[in-house]
Amino acid sequence: MRRFGRRLAAICGALVISSVSFSALFLVPATASQDPANSSGERRDWPAYGGEPANTHYSDLSQINRSNVKQLAVAWSFDTGEQGGLQTSPIIVDGVLYGITPTQKVFALDAANGKLLWKFDSGMKGTQPDRGLAYWSSEKEKRILVGVMNFLYALDASTGKPIATFGQDGRIDLRGDLGRNPERQSVALTSPGVVYKDVIIVGGRNPETLPAAPGDVRAYDVRTGKLRWSFHTIPHPGEFGYETWPADAWKYSGAANNWAGMAVDAKRGIVYVPTGSAAFDFYGANRLGDDLFANCLIALNAETGERIWHFQGVRHDLWDRDFPSPPTLVTVKHDGRDIDAVAQTTKQGFVYLFDRVSGKPLFPIEYRKYPPSTVPGEVAASEQPLPTKPAPFARQFLGEDMLTNRTPEAHASALEKFRAFRSEGQFIPFSVGKDTVIFPGFDGGAEWGGSAVDTQTAILYVNANEMVWTGALAPETGENSPKALYLSQCSICHGEKMTGSPPAMPSLVGVGDRLSPAQIAATIKNGKGRMPAFTNFDDGQLYALIDFLVSGKSKELPSSEPPPPAMKYRFTGYHKFLDPDGYPAFAPPWGTLNAINLNTGEYVWKINLGEYPELAAKGLKNTGTENYGGPVVTAGGLVFIGASDFDKKFHAYDKATGELLWEATLPFSGNATPATYWVNGRQYVVIAAGGGKDPKSPSGGVYVAFALPK
Repeated sequence: MRRFGRRLAAICGALVISSVSFSALFLVPATASQDPANSSGERRDWPAYGGEPANTHYSDLSQINRSNVKQLAVAWSFDTGEQGGLQTSPIIVDGVLYGITPTQKVFALDAANGKLLWKFDSGMKGTQPDRGLAYWSSEKEKRILVGVMNFLYALDASTGKPIATFGQDGRIDLRGDLGRNPERQSVALTSPGVVYKDVIIVGGRNPETLPAAPGDVRAYDVRTGKLRWSFHTIPHPGEFGYETWPADAWKYSGAANNWAGMAVDAKRGIVYVPTGSAAFDFYGANRLGDDLFANCLIALNAETGERIWHFQGVRHDLWDRDFPSPPTLVTVKHDGRDIDAVAQTTKQGFVYLFDRVSGKPLFPIEYRKYPPSTVPGEVAASEQPLPTKPAPFARQFLGEDMLTNRTPEAHASALEKFRAFRSEGQFIPFSVGKDTVIFPGFDGGAEWGGSAVDTQTAILYVNANEMVWTGALAPETGENSPKALYLSQCSICHGEKMTGSPPAMPSLVGVGDRLSPAQIAATIKNGKGRMPAFTNFDDGQLYALIDFLVSGKSKELPSSEPPPPAMKYRFTGYHKFLDPDGYPAFAPPWGTLNAINLNTGEYVWKINLGEYPELAAKGLKNTGTENYGGPVVTAGGLVFIGASDFDKKFHAYDKATGELLWEATLPFSGNATPATYWVNGRQYVVIAAGGGKDPKSPSGGVYVAFALPK
């Protein structure tokens, strides 16, 4: 108990609060000690991931505003006592905050003081990211619906106990209902489902290599856990889009899954579902065609699962260009009238805007031609769609004149590497033996944190990574050996030489010195971090692979069963373009925050987000950094965002100008989307701080809530 107290005190002591000058424009009166709309003490909740089913990330609270935000201080903090990092955006209902720990225990806190009310432990150690929860209530019941690895649980919101009548003993195994052997599937609910009336609609995270589970979108009854409907993102015979795949692809292909989350138009009963790429991500000779409904924004009838309309953002994806974030619903002024619209951000740095009902683009989309693939067996799509407005919020091309000048040595190294790359912009198919530049990188552009929209002005706020990655293809050997198994299934992330791209893709060099064979086996079977579970290996393959990882020896596989499906070409690994000191090998910005007026498609402002403290100390400030987790915008004139990987800062910006008004240093980086709520006469802003993205810093799991002094 004393150790916990010392740790909590140390964490609170690390919360360094600072402020900067703020704009005199658009000020909310400083006398507004309480939100006028809540002068009676009425609570204002944050009951869904993204704040509401429409996923606006918007709050009409204004007690914290431009005039007083510099007074924000820590109101309470809750230390989960776990390491591993957090990506969770909590929900708050009726004065109770519901959150998730790094190992996927679920808890409830008193939202006014952070005191623990209950905690649920499934008995499994969660190893996947878990970004949020869903809430459902009726006159008699209140339920929390939450993913723990491959299970969807229904918990009593008052006690945290599983609802025994839901599914089997309170949970559904999401590996089922897919038309394939459940024990051989890998599905994890990393982003929460969305609730519409009495159903919860879910996607899931699937492997990016074959074999992979199909990415069916499914709706379950919130009371019983029974399947109500499924939408096949890899169409079955007779279904729309079937002809965009080879015959019978629905039997063997996988992914095309919704891993990033969804948005719901509750009034119209429409759920908007963004999907990712089909497996295998980077070589698609076994899925020739446009591959509907991979890389699509799909509007479905939330009651029945029937398709209303769709838009495919990337045809026959060869670059892992998923739609990486939940869409955002907004009403815009367009051609002199109000139009209910849906906005979708992309890894490429695009914003697509559609009429919510018809799917008609509100800004023209151009289909441009791109080079064909030179890889035998591959047929790249000849055209890809690009929006004409807004302009991309991330750079689209890397040229030699954009390389780093941080030091002469760094520039020389970057120049040597760059001249060995192919850098021609977007949608250039990978080639064999030569790395192709992907910019923005595989993590975006936009990422899973998503965008916020001010519902009063239709201004969209989105943070972006501006990182360069490269990749290439290599011939597959076709050998039945552990090394061949590693190259086909593992090297996509950990690289041909097991060096990885830390911290997201850790090095496996010397893994036997750090982990026991049993620990390695558990990680392969269950996944960890960005790594999905690999359930397709039999025991012979698994232990032969472990022996190869530990000893480097590759023998003929002992199993008589065939190895997992192999392609003629494999991906050589994710390679981040860094200088010898580990910093980006090109000129800043390395991360930005953008404000875009969706009425006009024009930018309101653009700023750099984050910095490296050690570079800032040497005078290289405000470079921007990689950032994960989205923004929140409020009626008080503020945009709150953590996200920046290395400086551990939580920021408040003037939503009209982008001026930094306040910032605080968190115990760990706040790689999660914050939430704001009202309870007992106070507005709070809370963020999960867990780090885990900076290899030089420890990770943890602390929820920190800020408020104005009483």
